[in-house]
Amino acid sequence: VQLVESGGGLVQAGGSLRLSCAASGSTFSVNTWGWYRQAPGKQRELVAAITSGGTSGGGSTNYAESVKGRFTISTDNAKNTMYLQMNSLKPEDTAVYYCNVVRIPIPSSWGRGTQVTVSS
Repeated sequence: VQLVESGGGLVQAGGSLRLSCAASGSTFSVNTWGWYRQAPGKQRELVAAITSGGTSGGGSTNYAESVKGRFTISTDNAKNTMYLQMNSLKPEDTAVYYCNVVRIPIPSSWGRGTQVTVSS
C-alpha cells in the first residue's frame, strides 16, 4: 500500500487546512483508517479515525480530545481519498500529519506525511 498525504502548509492560529490522503493498493471502505501526527520530540499520536459503513452506509468516527470539535475526518470512496478538515487551528497542532490504517501493532510502513505549521 502506498500512502500519499498532501494539503499541509503554514497557517495562522484560528485558520483552517484540509489534508488529503490517497492510498494506492487499498481502499478506505475496508478497515479503520486514521490520521496520525508527530510533533518534534514527541511520539506519533492518532488524532482521528474513521470506520466505513460500507455499502449500507453509516460508519463511525472518533477523535482525540485535543482535536474534538475542530477536526473532521471523512472519506470519498469514489475517489479513494481520505480527508482531514482542520478548523480553529492552534500552534500545538503543529506536526507532520500521516494517514494509515488503525490497528495494533501500529503499521510499520508509512508515507512521507505532510507538514502542518500553525503560527501564533
